[in-house]
Amino acid sequence: MSPRNPLRRGGGSSALSVEELGARAEALSQALEIGGDRLERQPAARAGEVADKVRERTGLVGGHTVVALAGATGSGKSSLFNALVGADVAQTGMRRPMTSTPTAAVWGSEPAGELLDWLSVGTRHQVEGSDGDPLSGLVLVDLPDFDSRESAHREEATRVLELVDVFVWVTDPQKYADAVLHDDYVAVLREYGAVTIVVLNQVDRLSSDGRDQVVADLERLLQRDGLADHEVLGTSTRTGDGLDELRARLRGAVEHSDAARHRLGADLRTAAEGLGSSVADGEHGVPDRARAELVDALARSAGVPTVVEAVARDFRMESWARTGWPFTRWVRAFRPAPLKRLRLDREVDGAPDITEHDVRAVLGRSSIPPPAPAARAAVDLASRRIGTSAGEGLPVRWADAVADAARPADRDLADELDMAVMRTSLRGRKPVWWALFGLLQVLLAVAAVAGLIWLVVIALAGWLQLPDIPTADVGPFATPFLLLVGGIVCGLLLAAIGRWLAGIGARKRAATVDKRLRRAIGEVADERVVEPVQQVLADHARTREGIRRALG
Repeated sequence: MSPRNPLRRGGGSSALSVEELGARAEALSQALEIGGDRLERQPAARAGEVADKVRERTGLVGGHTVVALAGATGSGKSSLFNALVGADVAQTGMRRPMTSTPTAAVWGSEPAGELLDWLSVGTRHQVEGSDGDPLSGLVLVDLPDFDSRESAHREEATRVLELVDVFVWVTDPQKYADAVLHDDYVAVLREYGAVTIVVLNQVDRLSSDGRDQVVADLERLLQRDGLADHEVLGTSTRTGDGLDELRARLRGAVEHSDAARHRLGADLRTAAEGLGSSVADGEHGVPDRARAELVDALARSAGVPTVVEAVARDFRMESWARTGWPFTRWVRAFRPAPLKRLRLDREVDGAPDITEHDVRAVLGRSSIPPPAPAARAAVDLASRRIGTSAGEGLPVRWADAVADAARPADRDLADELDMAVMRTSLRGRKPVWWALFGLLQVLLAVAAVAGLIWLVVIALAGWLQLPDIPTADVGPFATPFLLLVGGIVCGLLLAAIGRWLAGIGARKRAATVDKRLRRAIGEVADERVVEPVQQVLADHARTREGIRRALG
Protein backbone atom coordinates (compact mmCIF):
# COMPACT_ATOMS: atom_id res chain seq x y z
CA MET A 1 0.00 0.00 0.00
CA SER A 2 1.08 3.57 -0.58
CA PRO A 3 2.30 5.37 2.53
CA ARG A 4 -0.07 7.82 4.16
CA ASN A 5 0.37 11.39 3.07
CA PRO A 6 1.59 13.29 6.15
CA LEU A 7 0.16 16.60 4.93
CA ARG A 8 -3.49 15.69 4.56
CA ARG A 9 -5.98 13.09 5.62
CA GLY A 10 -6.48 10.01 3.47
CA GLY A 11 -3.97 8.15 1.35
CA GLY A 12 -1.51 9.55 -1.15
CA SER A 13 0.69 8.28 -3.94
CA SER A 14 4.33 7.52 -3.35
CA ALA A 15 6.89 10.14 -4.26
CA LEU A 16 9.15 9.43 -7.20
CA SER A 17 12.74 8.46 -6.57
CA VAL A 18 15.53 10.88 -7.43
CA GLU A 19 16.58 8.58 -10.28
CA GLU A 20 13.07 8.48 -11.72
CA LEU A 21 12.76 12.25 -11.42
CA GLY A 22 16.02 12.64 -13.29
CA ALA A 23 14.90 10.22 -16.00
CA ARG A 24 11.60 12.00 -16.48
CA ALA A 25 13.26 15.41 -16.54
CA GLU A 26 15.70 14.14 -19.16
CA ALA A 27 12.82 12.74 -21.23
CA LEU A 28 11.07 16.11 -21.00
CA SER A 29 14.24 17.96 -22.05
CA GLN A 30 14.69 15.65 -25.04
CA ALA A 31 11.07 16.16 -26.04
CA LEU A 32 11.59 19.93 -25.92
CA GLU A 33 14.81 19.69 -27.91
CA ILE A 34 13.27 17.49 -30.58
CA GLY A 35 9.97 19.37 -30.74
CA GLY A 36 11.62 22.79 -30.83
CA ASP A 37 9.46 25.57 -32.18
CA ARG A 38 6.81 23.06 -33.22
CA LEU A 39 5.62 23.06 -29.61
CA GLU A 40 3.46 25.75 -28.09
CA ARG A 41 5.82 28.44 -26.83
CA GLN A 42 4.44 29.13 -23.38
CA PRO A 43 3.99 25.48 -22.27
CA ALA A 44 7.38 24.63 -23.78
CA ALA A 45 9.08 27.46 -21.91
CA ARG A 46 7.38 26.33 -18.70
CA ALA A 47 8.46 22.73 -19.29
CA GLY A 48 12.05 23.83 -19.87
CA GLU A 49 12.04 25.68 -16.59
CA VAL A 50 10.64 22.64 -14.80
CA ALA A 51 13.26 20.30 -16.28
CA ASP A 52 16.03 22.67 -15.20
CA LYS A 53 14.45 23.03 -11.78
CA VAL A 54 14.28 19.26 -11.25
CA ARG A 55 17.94 18.85 -12.14
CA GLU A 56 18.98 21.74 -9.91
CA ARG A 57 16.80 20.76 -6.95
CA THR A 58 17.81 17.09 -6.99
CA GLY A 59 21.44 18.15 -7.33
CA LEU A 60 21.39 20.11 -4.07
CA VAL A 61 23.06 18.34 -1.17
CA GLY A 62 21.06 17.94 2.05
CA GLY A 63 17.70 16.71 3.22
CA HIS A 64 15.88 19.97 3.83
CA THR A 65 12.18 20.39 3.24
CA VAL A 66 11.20 23.87 2.08
CA VAL A 67 7.76 25.04 3.22
CA ALA A 68 6.28 28.36 2.07
CA LEU A 69 3.65 30.33 3.97
CA ALA A 70 1.55 32.09 1.34
CA GLY A 71 -1.43 34.28 2.00
CA ALA A 72 -3.29 37.47 1.37
CA THR A 73 -2.82 40.79 3.12
CA GLY A 74 -4.16 40.71 6.68
CA SER A 75 -4.40 36.92 6.90
CA GLY A 76 -1.87 36.85 9.76
CA LYS A 77 0.65 34.88 7.72
CA SER A 78 3.72 36.61 9.20
CA SER A 79 2.31 36.29 12.73
CA LEU A 80 1.85 32.58 12.10
CA PHE A 81 5.43 32.40 10.84
CA ASN A 82 6.73 34.05 14.02
CA ALA A 83 4.62 31.73 16.18
CA LEU A 84 6.07 28.65 14.49
CA VAL A 85 9.61 30.02 14.72
CA GLY A 86 9.16 31.15 18.32
CA ALA A 87 10.65 34.59 17.67
CA ASP A 88 9.62 37.87 16.07
CA VAL A 89 11.50 37.38 12.80
CA ALA A 90 8.95 38.69 10.28
CA GLN A 91 7.32 42.10 10.47
CA THR A 92 3.57 42.00 11.00
CA GLY A 93 0.84 44.42 10.04
CA MET A 94 -2.94 44.38 9.71
CA ARG A 95 -3.78 46.95 7.04
CA ARG A 96 -0.96 46.95 4.56
CA PRO A 97 1.62 44.41 3.37
CA MET A 98 4.61 44.29 5.67
CA THR A 99 6.50 41.43 3.97
CA SER A 100 8.26 42.71 0.86
CA THR A 101 10.95 40.03 0.53
CA PRO A 102 10.97 36.37 1.55
CA THR A 103 12.24 35.50 5.01
CA ALA A 104 13.50 32.00 5.84
CA ALA A 105 13.81 30.21 9.15
CA VAL A 106 16.02 27.10 9.30
CA TRP A 107 15.67 24.28 11.86
CA GLY A 108 18.72 22.12 12.54
CA SER A 109 22.44 22.58 12.10
CA GLU A 110 22.71 21.13 8.62
CA PRO A 111 23.88 23.94 6.31
CA ALA A 112 21.12 25.33 4.12
CA GLY A 113 23.06 28.15 2.49
CA GLU A 114 23.28 26.52 -0.94
CA LEU A 115 19.54 25.80 -0.92
CA LEU A 116 18.64 29.34 0.17
CA ASP A 117 20.98 30.77 -2.46
CA TRP A 118 19.13 28.72 -5.06
CA LEU A 119 15.86 30.08 -3.68
CA SER A 120 17.36 33.61 -3.71
CA VAL A 121 16.16 34.17 -0.14
CA GLY A 122 18.46 36.69 1.49
CA THR A 123 16.82 37.15 4.91
CA ARG A 124 17.62 34.05 6.96
CA HIS A 125 17.06 33.05 10.58
CA GLN A 126 18.59 30.06 12.32
CA VAL A 127 16.19 28.68 14.92
CA GLU A 128 18.14 28.31 18.14
CA GLY A 129 18.33 24.97 19.90
CA SER A 130 16.64 23.18 17.02
CA ASP A 131 19.15 20.33 16.53
CA GLY A 132 17.02 17.93 18.53
CA ASP A 133 13.74 19.47 17.40
CA PRO A 134 11.42 17.16 15.42
CA LEU A 135 11.32 19.94 12.81
CA SER A 136 15.09 19.69 12.23
CA GLY A 137 15.62 19.96 8.47
CA LEU A 138 12.68 22.32 7.93
CA VAL A 139 13.17 25.54 5.99
CA LEU A 140 10.11 27.75 6.53
CA VAL A 141 9.73 30.70 4.16
CA ASP A 142 7.44 33.67 4.79
CA LEU A 143 6.41 35.02 1.38
CA PRO A 144 5.21 38.48 0.37
CA ASP A 145 1.44 38.77 0.11
CA PHE A 146 0.20 37.39 -3.19
CA ASP A 147 -2.51 40.09 -3.39
CA SER A 148 -0.13 42.93 -2.61
CA ARG A 149 -0.61 46.26 -4.37
CA GLU A 150 3.07 46.15 -5.23
CA SER A 151 3.61 44.09 -8.36
CA ALA A 152 7.18 43.33 -7.27
CA HIS A 153 5.82 41.69 -4.11
CA ARG A 154 3.41 39.53 -6.09
CA GLU A 155 6.10 38.52 -8.57
CA GLU A 156 8.49 37.60 -5.77
CA ALA A 157 5.85 35.48 -4.07
CA THR A 158 5.09 33.69 -7.34
CA ARG A 159 8.79 33.11 -8.04
CA VAL A 160 9.47 31.44 -4.70
CA LEU A 161 6.27 29.39 -4.90
CA GLU A 162 7.67 27.84 -8.06
CA LEU A 163 10.65 26.49 -6.09
CA VAL A 164 9.41 25.39 -2.67
CA ASP A 165 8.44 21.85 -1.69
CA VAL A 166 5.27 22.41 0.36
CA PHE A 167 2.57 25.10 0.14
CA VAL A 168 0.80 26.36 3.23
CA TRP A 169 -2.08 28.54 2.08
CA VAL A 170 -2.99 30.92 4.91
CA THR A 171 -6.35 32.64 4.73
CA ASP A 172 -8.73 34.23 7.25
CA PRO A 173 -12.50 34.33 7.83
CA GLN A 174 -12.87 37.46 5.71
CA LYS A 175 -10.88 36.39 2.63
CA TYR A 176 -11.21 32.60 2.61
CA ALA A 177 -13.40 32.77 -0.52
CA ASP A 178 -11.24 35.34 -2.29
CA ALA A 179 -11.10 34.69 -6.05
CA VAL A 180 -7.38 35.49 -6.23
CA LEU A 181 -6.60 32.68 -3.79
CA HIS A 182 -8.82 30.09 -5.44
CA ASP A 183 -8.66 30.94 -9.15
CA ASP A 184 -5.07 32.12 -9.48
CA TYR A 185 -3.35 29.80 -7.02
CA VAL A 186 -5.23 26.87 -5.49
CA ALA A 187 -7.09 25.82 -8.65
CA VAL A 188 -4.00 26.27 -10.82
CA LEU A 189 -1.96 24.11 -8.42
CA ARG A 190 -4.58 21.41 -7.96
CA GLU A 191 -2.04 18.76 -9.05
CA TYR A 192 -0.03 19.62 -5.95
CA GLY A 193 -2.52 18.37 -3.40
CA ALA A 194 0.05 16.00 -1.93
CA VAL A 195 2.20 18.96 -0.84
CA THR A 196 -0.54 21.40 0.14
CA ILE A 197 -1.82 22.49 3.55
CA VAL A 198 -4.72 24.92 3.87
CA VAL A 199 -4.88 26.97 7.07
CA LEU A 200 -7.80 29.11 8.23
CA ASN A 201 -6.07 31.58 10.53
CA GLN A 202 -7.64 33.92 13.10
CA VAL A 203 -10.36 31.42 14.02
CA ASP A 204 -10.51 33.08 17.44
CA ARG A 205 -12.59 35.77 15.74
CA LEU A 206 -15.36 33.23 15.04
CA SER A 207 -17.86 31.52 17.27
CA SER A 208 -17.81 27.75 17.45
CA ASP A 209 -20.73 27.41 15.02
CA GLY A 210 -19.34 30.11 12.76
CA ARG A 211 -15.99 28.35 12.64
CA ASP A 212 -17.58 25.07 11.58
CA GLN A 213 -19.57 26.80 8.86
CA VAL A 214 -16.57 28.68 7.46
CA VAL A 215 -14.38 25.55 7.54
CA ALA A 216 -17.06 23.52 5.77
CA ASP A 217 -17.52 26.23 3.14
CA LEU A 218 -13.77 26.49 2.57
CA GLU A 219 -13.48 22.71 2.16
CA ARG A 220 -16.29 22.87 -0.39
CA LEU A 221 -14.39 25.53 -2.33
CA LEU A 222 -11.25 23.41 -2.19
CA GLN A 223 -13.23 20.49 -3.53
CA ARG A 224 -14.34 22.68 -6.43
CA ASP A 225 -10.72 23.73 -6.99
CA GLY A 226 -9.67 20.11 -7.37
CA LEU A 227 -8.26 19.49 -3.89
CA ALA A 228 -10.46 16.65 -2.76
CA ASP A 229 -10.44 15.37 0.86
CA HIS A 230 -8.43 18.31 2.12
CA GLU A 231 -8.88 19.07 5.78
CA VAL A 232 -8.68 22.74 6.70
CA LEU A 233 -6.63 23.50 9.79
CA GLY A 234 -8.00 26.25 12.02
CA THR A 235 -5.29 28.28 13.78
CA SER A 236 -4.96 31.32 15.99
CA THR A 237 -1.68 32.95 16.93
CA ARG A 238 -3.42 34.77 19.75
CA THR A 239 -4.81 31.68 21.48
CA GLY A 240 -2.37 29.11 20.06
CA ASP A 241 -5.28 27.10 18.70
CA GLY A 242 -4.22 24.63 15.96
CA LEU A 243 -0.50 25.46 16.06
CA ASP A 244 0.44 22.07 17.47
CA GLU A 245 -1.47 20.29 14.73
CA LEU A 246 0.21 22.46 12.09
CA ARG A 247 3.61 21.65 13.58
CA ALA A 248 2.66 17.98 13.44
CA ARG A 249 1.84 18.27 9.75
CA LEU A 250 5.14 19.99 9.07
CA ARG A 251 6.97 17.42 11.19
CA GLY A 252 5.42 14.65 9.12
CA ALA A 253 6.62 16.29 5.91
CA VAL A 254 10.14 16.62 7.30
CA GLU A 255 10.25 13.06 8.63
CA HIS A 256 9.12 11.52 5.35
CA SER A 257 11.68 13.63 3.43
CA ASP A 258 9.69 13.19 0.21
CA ALA A 259 7.85 16.48 -0.07
CA ALA A 260 10.43 17.83 -2.51
CA ARG A 261 10.08 14.73 -4.69
CA HIS A 262 6.28 14.96 -4.49
CA ARG A 263 6.48 18.57 -5.62
CA LEU A 264 8.95 17.89 -8.43
CA GLY A 265 6.89 14.95 -9.64
CA ALA A 266 3.80 17.15 -9.72
CA ASP A 267 5.79 19.81 -11.57
CA LEU A 268 6.80 17.28 -14.22
CA ARG A 269 3.26 15.98 -14.62
CA THR A 270 1.84 19.48 -14.90
CA ALA A 271 4.48 20.56 -17.41
CA ALA A 272 3.94 17.41 -19.49
CA GLU A 273 0.16 17.91 -19.41
CA GLY A 274 0.69 21.47 -20.59
CA LEU A 275 2.50 20.10 -23.64
CA GLY A 276 -0.24 17.57 -24.32
CA SER A 277 -2.02 19.85 -26.79
CA SER A 278 1.23 20.28 -28.74
CA VAL A 279 1.24 16.65 -29.90
CA ALA A 280 -1.34 14.21 -31.21
CA ASP A 281 -2.08 10.58 -30.45
CA GLY A 282 -1.86 7.78 -32.97
CA GLU A 283 0.66 6.85 -35.62
CA HIS A 284 1.17 9.10 -38.62
CA GLY A 285 2.91 8.34 -41.88
CA VAL A 286 3.01 9.00 -45.62
CA PRO A 287 0.25 7.02 -47.37
CA ASP A 288 1.48 4.73 -50.16
CA ARG A 289 -1.12 6.16 -52.50
CA ALA A 290 0.12 9.71 -51.94
CA ARG A 291 3.73 8.64 -52.52
CA ALA A 292 2.76 6.82 -55.74
CA GLU A 293 0.96 9.95 -56.93
CA LEU A 294 4.07 12.03 -56.22
CA VAL A 295 6.36 9.60 -58.07
CA ASP A 296 3.99 9.65 -61.05
CA ALA A 297 3.94 13.47 -61.09
CA LEU A 298 7.74 13.66 -60.79
CA ALA A 299 8.12 11.10 -63.56
CA ARG A 300 6.05 13.25 -65.89
CA SER A 301 7.98 16.34 -64.84
CA ALA A 302 11.30 14.56 -65.47
CA GLY A 303 10.17 13.55 -68.97
CA VAL A 304 10.02 9.84 -68.25
CA PRO A 305 7.25 9.22 -70.83
CA THR A 306 9.43 10.93 -73.47
CA VAL A 307 12.46 8.87 -72.46
CA VAL A 308 10.48 5.62 -72.44
CA GLU A 309 9.08 6.36 -75.89
CA ALA A 310 12.61 7.11 -77.11
CA VAL A 311 13.85 3.81 -75.63
CA ALA A 312 11.13 1.91 -77.48
CA ARG A 313 11.89 3.68 -80.75
CA ASP A 314 15.61 3.19 -80.26
CA PHE A 315 15.06 -0.55 -79.65
CA ARG A 316 12.95 -0.86 -82.79
CA MET A 317 15.49 1.03 -84.88
CA GLU A 318 18.37 -1.09 -83.63
CA SER A 319 16.34 -4.23 -84.17
CA TRP A 320 15.60 -3.20 -87.74
CA ALA A 321 19.22 -2.27 -88.28
CA ARG A 322 20.34 -5.73 -87.16
CA THR A 323 17.54 -7.90 -88.53
CA GLY A 324 16.00 -5.87 -91.37
CA TRP A 325 16.45 -6.47 -95.10
CA PRO A 326 20.13 -5.77 -95.79
CA PHE A 327 19.45 -3.88 -99.03
CA THR A 328 17.41 -1.17 -97.24
CA ARG A 329 19.27 -0.89 -93.94
CA TRP A 330 21.39 2.01 -95.17
CA VAL A 331 18.27 4.19 -95.40
CA ARG A 332 17.82 4.02 -91.63
CA ALA A 333 21.26 5.54 -91.09
CA PHE A 334 19.77 8.89 -92.10
CA ARG A 335 17.24 8.79 -89.23
CA PRO A 336 18.42 10.39 -85.96
CA ALA A 337 18.72 8.04 -82.97
CA PRO A 338 16.02 8.95 -80.42
CA LEU A 339 18.24 8.50 -77.33
CA LYS A 340 21.09 10.35 -78.98
CA ARG A 341 18.86 13.34 -79.55
CA LEU A 342 18.11 13.36 -75.83
CA ARG A 343 21.81 12.87 -74.99
CA LEU A 344 20.93 9.65 -73.25
CA ASP A 345 22.73 7.24 -75.57
CA ARG A 346 25.67 6.62 -73.21
CA GLU A 347 25.80 4.15 -70.37
CA VAL A 348 26.70 5.43 -66.89
CA ASP A 349 28.60 3.33 -64.41
CA GLY A 350 26.47 3.21 -61.28
CA ALA A 351 29.32 2.33 -58.94
CA PRO A 352 29.11 3.99 -55.52
CA ASP A 353 32.43 5.79 -55.94
CA ILE A 354 31.08 7.78 -58.90
CA THR A 355 29.52 10.97 -57.58
CA GLU A 356 26.80 13.05 -59.19
CA HIS A 357 29.34 15.77 -59.87
CA ASP A 358 31.49 13.25 -61.75
CA VAL A 359 28.55 12.10 -63.82
CA ARG A 360 27.52 15.68 -64.58
CA ALA A 361 31.09 16.59 -65.52
CA VAL A 362 31.22 13.71 -68.04
CA LEU A 363 27.70 13.78 -69.40
CA GLY A 364 26.50 17.30 -68.68
CA ARG A 365 22.75 17.71 -68.85
CA SER A 366 20.28 15.77 -70.89
CA SER A 367 18.27 17.30 -73.70
CA ILE A 368 14.92 16.20 -72.31
CA PRO A 369 12.38 18.96 -72.94
CA PRO A 370 11.59 21.03 -69.81
CA PRO A 371 8.38 20.11 -68.00
CA ALA A 372 5.19 21.82 -69.05
CA PRO A 373 3.43 24.10 -66.56
CA ALA A 374 0.80 21.40 -66.04
CA ALA A 375 3.50 18.89 -65.06
CA ARG A 376 5.05 21.31 -62.58
CA ALA A 377 1.63 22.04 -61.13
CA ALA A 378 1.02 18.29 -60.76
CA VAL A 379 4.25 17.96 -58.75
CA ASP A 380 3.26 20.83 -56.50
CA LEU A 381 -0.20 19.37 -55.99
CA ALA A 382 1.17 15.89 -55.21
CA SER A 383 3.65 17.35 -52.71
CA ARG A 384 0.88 19.29 -51.02
CA ARG A 385 -1.25 16.18 -50.81
CA ILE A 386 1.57 14.32 -49.11
CA GLY A 387 1.90 17.15 -46.61
CA THR A 388 -1.85 17.26 -46.06
CA SER A 389 -2.36 13.51 -45.71
CA ALA A 390 0.71 12.96 -43.52
CA GLY A 391 -0.12 15.94 -41.31
CA GLU A 392 -3.79 15.09 -40.88
CA GLY A 393 -4.73 15.05 -37.22
CA LEU A 394 -1.54 16.78 -36.06
CA PRO A 395 -1.52 20.08 -34.17
CA VAL A 396 -1.18 23.16 -36.34
CA ARG A 397 2.54 23.70 -35.78
CA TRP A 398 3.39 20.09 -36.60
CA ALA A 399 1.05 20.07 -39.60
CA ASP A 400 2.73 23.22 -40.91
CA ALA A 401 6.17 21.63 -40.40
CA VAL A 402 5.04 18.57 -42.37
CA ALA A 403 3.68 20.77 -45.15
CA ASP A 404 6.94 22.74 -45.31
CA ALA A 405 8.99 19.53 -45.44
CA ALA A 406 6.89 18.31 -48.36
CA ARG A 407 7.79 21.32 -50.54
CA PRO A 408 11.19 20.81 -52.23
CA ALA A 409 13.05 23.59 -54.02
CA ASP A 410 11.97 23.48 -57.68
CA ARG A 411 15.38 24.28 -59.16
CA ASP A 412 17.32 21.70 -57.18
CA LEU A 413 14.58 19.16 -57.71
CA ALA A 414 14.78 19.57 -61.50
CA ASP A 415 18.54 18.97 -61.43
CA GLU A 416 18.18 15.87 -59.27
CA LEU A 417 15.47 14.45 -61.50
CA ASP A 418 17.64 15.00 -64.56
CA MET A 419 20.56 13.30 -62.81
CA ALA A 420 18.33 10.40 -61.81
CA VAL A 421 17.38 9.86 -65.46
CA MET A 422 20.99 10.13 -66.62
CA ARG A 423 22.21 7.68 -63.98
CA THR A 424 19.64 5.09 -64.99
CA SER A 425 20.67 2.46 -67.50
CA LEU A 426 18.43 2.63 -70.55
CA ARG A 427 19.94 -0.37 -72.29
CA GLY A 428 19.62 -4.10 -71.87
CA ARG A 429 21.10 -7.30 -73.15
CA LYS A 430 20.84 -7.77 -76.88
CA PRO A 431 18.21 -10.37 -77.79
CA VAL A 432 19.52 -13.68 -79.10
CA TRP A 433 17.18 -13.56 -82.07
CA TRP A 434 18.99 -10.47 -83.35
CA ALA A 435 22.10 -12.54 -84.11
CA LEU A 436 20.07 -15.42 -85.58
CA PHE A 437 17.95 -13.17 -87.78
CA GLY A 438 21.02 -11.20 -88.81
CA LEU A 439 22.85 -14.34 -89.91
CA LEU A 440 19.81 -15.57 -91.85
CA GLN A 441 19.45 -12.18 -93.54
CA VAL A 442 23.09 -12.33 -94.64
CA LEU A 443 22.63 -15.84 -96.04
CA LEU A 444 19.43 -14.84 -97.85
CA ALA A 445 21.08 -11.73 -99.21
CA VAL A 446 24.04 -13.80 -100.47
CA ALA A 447 21.61 -16.24 -102.07
CA ALA A 448 19.73 -13.41 -103.79
CA VAL A 449 22.95 -11.84 -105.05
CA ALA A 450 24.25 -15.22 -106.19
CA GLY A 451 21.03 -15.90 -108.06
CA LEU A 452 21.14 -12.47 -109.65
CA ILE A 453 24.73 -12.89 -110.76
CA TRP A 454 23.94 -16.36 -112.09
CA LEU A 455 21.06 -15.02 -114.15
CA VAL A 456 23.19 -12.16 -115.48
CA VAL A 457 25.91 -14.61 -116.52
CA ILE A 458 23.36 -16.80 -118.29
CA ALA A 459 21.96 -13.75 -120.08
CA LEU A 460 25.43 -12.59 -121.19
CA ALA A 461 26.30 -16.07 -122.42
CA GLY A 462 23.17 -16.17 -124.55
CA TRP A 463 23.79 -12.70 -125.93
CA LEU A 464 27.36 -13.64 -126.83
CA GLN A 465 26.08 -16.97 -128.29
CA LEU A 466 28.25 -18.93 -125.90
CA PRO A 467 27.43 -22.48 -124.90
CA ASP A 468 24.51 -22.74 -122.50
CA ILE A 469 25.40 -22.70 -118.83
CA PRO A 470 23.81 -25.70 -117.19
CA THR A 471 21.31 -25.04 -114.37
CA ALA A 472 19.41 -27.35 -112.11
CA ASP A 473 15.70 -26.76 -112.44
CA VAL A 474 13.24 -27.22 -109.62
CA GLY A 475 9.96 -27.84 -111.29
CA PRO A 476 9.31 -25.02 -113.74
CA PHE A 477 11.79 -22.67 -112.06
CA ALA A 478 15.50 -22.50 -112.61
CA THR A 479 17.86 -22.55 -109.65
CA PRO A 480 19.21 -18.97 -110.20
CA PHE A 481 15.68 -17.66 -110.30
CA LEU A 482 14.80 -19.49 -107.09
CA LEU A 483 17.91 -18.14 -105.39
CA LEU A 484 17.11 -14.56 -106.42
CA VAL A 485 13.40 -14.58 -105.72
CA GLY A 486 13.66 -16.82 -102.68
CA GLY A 487 16.41 -14.68 -101.16
CA ILE A 488 14.39 -11.48 -101.69
CA VAL A 489 11.00 -12.84 -100.59
CA CYS A 490 12.36 -14.74 -97.60
CA GLY A 491 14.49 -11.74 -96.60
CA LEU A 492 11.49 -9.43 -96.71
CA LEU A 493 9.38 -11.97 -94.81
CA LEU A 494 12.10 -12.40 -92.21
CA ALA A 495 12.34 -8.60 -91.91
CA ALA A 496 8.59 -8.41 -91.34
CA ILE A 497 8.80 -11.05 -88.61
CA GLY A 498 11.73 -9.16 -87.11
CA ARG A 499 9.70 -5.95 -87.15
CA TRP A 500 6.88 -7.75 -85.32
CA LEU A 501 9.30 -9.16 -82.75
CA ALA A 502 10.95 -5.75 -82.43
CA GLY A 503 7.61 -4.22 -81.47
CA ILE A 504 7.14 -6.81 -78.73
CA GLY A 505 10.71 -6.37 -77.52
CA ALA A 506 10.40 -2.58 -77.62
CA ARG A 507 7.35 -2.69 -75.38
CA LYS A 508 9.12 -4.99 -72.93
CA ARG A 509 12.27 -2.87 -72.97
CA ALA A 510 10.18 0.28 -72.46
CA ALA A 511 8.37 -1.32 -69.52
CA THR A 512 11.67 -2.38 -67.95
CA VAL A 513 13.22 1.06 -68.39
CA ASP A 514 10.05 2.72 -67.10
CA LYS A 515 10.36 0.67 -63.89
CA ARG A 516 14.03 1.61 -63.59
CA LEU A 517 13.33 5.28 -64.13
CA ARG A 518 10.41 5.30 -61.70
CA ARG A 519 12.58 3.55 -59.13
CA ALA A 520 15.22 6.26 -59.58
CA ILE A 521 12.57 8.97 -59.49
CA GLY A 522 11.13 7.32 -56.36
CA GLU A 523 14.53 7.62 -54.69
CA VAL A 524 14.53 11.34 -55.43
CA ALA A 525 10.96 11.62 -54.15
CA ASP A 526 11.94 9.83 -50.95
CA GLU A 527 15.06 11.91 -50.44
CA ARG A 528 13.52 15.29 -51.19
CA VAL A 529 9.92 14.90 -49.98
CA VAL A 530 9.02 11.66 -48.23
CA GLU A 531 12.05 11.35 -45.93
CA PRO A 532 11.87 15.00 -44.72
CA VAL A 533 8.18 14.46 -43.97
CA GLN A 534 8.89 11.17 -42.23
CA GLN A 535 11.62 12.89 -40.22
CA VAL A 536 9.13 15.45 -38.96
CA LEU A 537 6.69 12.65 -38.11
CA ALA A 538 9.48 10.74 -36.34
CA ASP A 539 10.32 13.87 -34.36
CA HIS A 540 6.67 14.16 -33.43
CA ALA A 541 6.56 10.54 -32.26
CA ARG A 542 9.74 10.95 -30.21
CA THR A 543 8.47 14.20 -28.74
CA ARG A 544 5.17 12.58 -27.82
CA GLU A 545 7.00 9.64 -26.24
CA GLY A 546 9.20 12.00 -24.22
CA ILE A 547 6.14 13.86 -22.96
CA ARG A 548 4.47 10.57 -22.03
CA ARG A 549 7.61 9.46 -20.22
CA ALA A 550 7.68 12.73 -18.27
CA LEU A 551 3.99 12.33 -17.52
CA GLY A 552 4.53 8.81 -16.22
